[in-house]
Amino acid sequence: MPPPDDDLELHDQTPGDDHFREEVLAGLRATPKRIPCKYFYDERGSHLFERICELDEYYPTRTELGIMEAHAGEMATRLGAGCLLIEFGSGSSRKTRLLLERLEDPAGYVPVDISRATLARAAEALARERPELPVLPVCADYTHRFELPPVPRPVKRRAVYFPGSTIGNFGPDEARGFLAEIAALVGPGGALLIGVDLRKAREILEPAYDDAQGVTAAFNLNLLERINRELGADFDLDRFAHRARWSEDRGRVEMHLVSRIDQTVRIDGVPVRFAAGETIHTENSYKYELGEFAKLAALAGFQVRRAWTDPRQLFSVQFLTTP
Repeated sequence: MPPPDDDLELHDQTPGDDHFREEVLAGLRATPKRIPCKYFYDERGSHLFERICELDEYYPTRTELGIMEAHAGEMATRLGAGCLLIEFGSGSSRKTRLLLERLEDPAGYVPVDISRATLARAAEALARERPELPVLPVCADYTHRFELPPVPRPVKRRAVYFPGSTIGNFGPDEARGFLAEIAALVGPGGALLIGVDLRKAREILEPAYDDAQGVTAAFNLNLLERINRELGADFDLDRFAHRARWSEDRGRVEMHLVSRIDQTVRIDGVPVRFAAGETIHTENSYKYELGEFAKLAALAGFQVRRAWTDPRQLFSVQFLTTP
């Protein structure tokens, strides 16, 4: 796919199909079986996730959007003038517009996403809307180190914007390591604006990941369809079921794909055996208390300076800085 237009260069740093194949096979050979949730987001997966964000049961997006609408001005003030805003998992960049409209003389905007098609569309749209803003899209797996593109303006501060509740997809140790990588990326005096989902009742959490319309189930199963298409596998999607459960002791929602029968699936000719009831663990979504997340962030080199929440304390957007 060519860059979205002649003026907007897309910096492609994706690892390629071999990396995808290796991670899928390694995960399905493990006990228990697992596939990294970052592979949800091919073009169809990204589209399905946008639909999930509009569901009645899925509170995070509308709650976070409400927080952003109420407090984006203060957030922009805290980020400061001349900020280079680096967004992880930018998707459609909907919430980002609320920030960019309020930032004073931003040095540039670097959306980072693993889905090339989604990234290209969103970056092109934003570049048309904001022709004065350097839009510098990077197609990369942000869970690994990547190179920032050259920025044509002076940068007074690097700041990562990590909206949604994606930090919850990392286990606590992984989250600490990931936050430490962000601290290294933004450098001394850098900033992080991050969405953090909060602990709440099972009755709210489980429907958010297992909606009545079955959109989340389709999103989860699309991972197998992607493996079929890109890796030459022969998963029969009717032989797998979506499952989402809240684990109180672990503080996380777990998503799985459950094999309905004993079966063997081949991935690029490699057989993988499934027993009836055996699962592929596709996602965790950890939920935090405010103080719990502050301690985690401190171990990674960040200090929480401000946390904004909604009236029901369902979700938070937090502003962190490095020394």
